[in-house]
Amino acid sequence: MKKIFIVGIENEFGEAIVEAFLKRKDEVYALTKKGIEKFALRAGFHPFYVNLDDVDLIKENTKDFIKDHKFDLVIFNSTILPDIQELDQIYLEFLNQTMAQEVWLKKQLIDTLDLYAKVRQIVAISSQEALICSKGWGRFSIAKAALNAMIKTYASEKPWTHFSAIDPGLVMTSELKRIFETADPKIFPSIKRMRESIILTPEIAAKRLISACNMAIEYKSGSFLDMRNMDTIFVDSANFN
Repeated sequence: MKKIFIVGIENEFGEAIVEAFLKRKDEVYALTKKGIEKFALRAGFHPFYVNLDDVDLIKENTKDFIKDHKFDLVIFNSTILPDIQELDQIYLEFLNQTMAQEVWLKKQLIDTLDLYAKVRQIVAISSQEALICSKGWGRFSIAKAALNAMIKTYASEKPWTHFSAIDPGLVMTSELKRIFETADPKIFPSIKRMRESIILTPEIAAKRLISACNMAIEYKSGSFLDMRNMDTIFVDSANFN
């Protein structure tokens, strides 16, 4: 039994990650903005309701929940996909909001975890768009690139914790459906490419993520890992007992 700390359980992928760990009989500690009824009475689920948008106060608001724990794994999931727009159409306010949630929130939590708890491994959900920078994905790409850089920097500064940024591949969530329904593939060619790619269910993606987290320890701390390039993680769900 392991002790898992998760941020970002408010979408289908986040819920599937929680479910996968609970089925393994792990203890799951989750920061969340809202109650998730399906886990309310589940053994091993420990939610803490906090305003994740209030980045400035996140240290003060979470330290008592975090204090004195020894976490085997911390996962920072992303729950929102920004609208697909060219950069010159996006107000700086919205760019700052994305950076706050994708980067600075996680910085605050890493600092709090390092100060008040012991953590073996931290995994941040990232994206290959940090490297590709497709048309229309600038807001998302810039934030993920900054996230990857922050994870790599922390790896050099905190060698007692193993850090990774992992792209789980395309996961069919309501946010991705919204992007597919609203973004014009004639204007943004990446949409067509994504629609024709392998898209995972949240349940399969969560199981594969657990396997990838185990494998990530074997890579240099601070690495960005794209699960689509890690062929051995395509395993049958029977291996996740």
